[in-house]
This record gives sequence, C-alpha cells and structure tokens, in this order.
Amino acid sequence: MPTLIDFIRHGEPEGGRRYRGHRIDDPLSTRGWGQLWAAVPDQAPWQGIISSPLLRCRAFAERLSQRHGLPLAIEPDFREVGFGCWEGLSPDQVAEQQPQAYAAFYQDPLRNRPEGAEDLEGFSQRVSTALERAVERHAGEHLLVVAHAGVIRAVLGLALQAPPSAWYRARIDTAGISRFRRDENGLEPGGIRLEFHNRQGLD
Repeated sequence: MPTLIDFIRHGEPEGGRRYRGHRIDDPLSTRGWGQLWAAVPDQAPWQGIISSPLLRCRAFAERLSQRHGLPLAIEPDFREVGFGCWEGLSPDQVAEQQPQAYAAFYQDPLRNRPEGAEDLEGFSQRVSTALERAVERHAGEHLLVVAHAGVIRAVLGLALQAPPSAWYRARIDTAGISRFRRDENGLEPGGIRLEFHNRQGLD
C-alpha cells in the first residue's frame, strides 16, 4: 500500500502577508479560517493529522482533528524556516528598506539569507528527517500535514530533486494543498513522488 501525504499551507494569519518564520506566532484571521475550511472536504479522507506547533497551523489542525475524530501529532520540525531580522516585516517593507538584500535573496536564497536567518540546507535536513519519521510511523496510511510555505517548498525539493536555490520558484498559496506519494519500495532520493501541487481544495 502506498503512503499518501497531503500538505496544506495554513490560511491567512492576522496581520496579512509578512515574513513570520518560527518566531512570529500570529493566529489565523477570520479569512484564514474560511480559506482552510473551504479547502478540506466534508468527509475526511485521512487516517491522521500532523501539524507544525505554530498557532497558525496547530489551531486548525486541532479543530479538524476534533471534527473527524482523527489522531493529531505535533511535529516541531515542521515549523517554518527562520527569517532572522526580516521576521515581522512585509515583503514591501523589506523591498523598500533593504532593496539590494531583497533582490539578492530572490536571486539566490541559499547564499543571500537575511541576517540571523536559518540555513536552508539545515532546514531541508530537519524537514526531511521529520517527513521520514512520519512515513515510517504511518506507512500505508493517508495523512494530512498542516504546515508552512517553506516546509512545502522543502518537501517539493526532495520530491523533484531541486536544490534550495530553486525553491522560491514555486508558488505556495494560503490553504493550497500538495500531495506526495511514497510506494512500498520507495523512490530515490527522498522516497516520494509529487502527485499534485497547490490545489485549492480536494474533491
């Protein structure tokens, strides 16, 4: 039996779009709650839920778990990548205040990290390790992971063999769902295949 893992990005947090990383823990906005409920089906196809510990993910995961009677696990290593000195700022603020650093980041996010930001290669390793733990514990099941854009980019990188320098070419919408599949015999490297990406809702 294959293992299916659906990753859903959290909905819009209070305060709108800004770099939150894992030090900013804003709750979901009313709009964010609506985005998430609109994205998930009335009949849950999953056998379990895993969530980032951050409130913008965990609060919805807890409600969804209660609604469908599904087991919920909190995975600290699925927290968002740290953005260092940019945390709490909007992209427009960074572009205005640090135009050269902002442009350099999107040209090469691996080598041009904000001051104090988490290393992307280390981030990739922690996400990969958390994913492997989830697959081992839930082999043959269909899981939902409530997480962040950075986490989903890292998992895409594993599936597509894309280096961290290419991750920011992928669009990750709020409440967008990406599905990954791992067959019993696995695939190399990373052992997962992308089924679909950034879908707005499941049938």
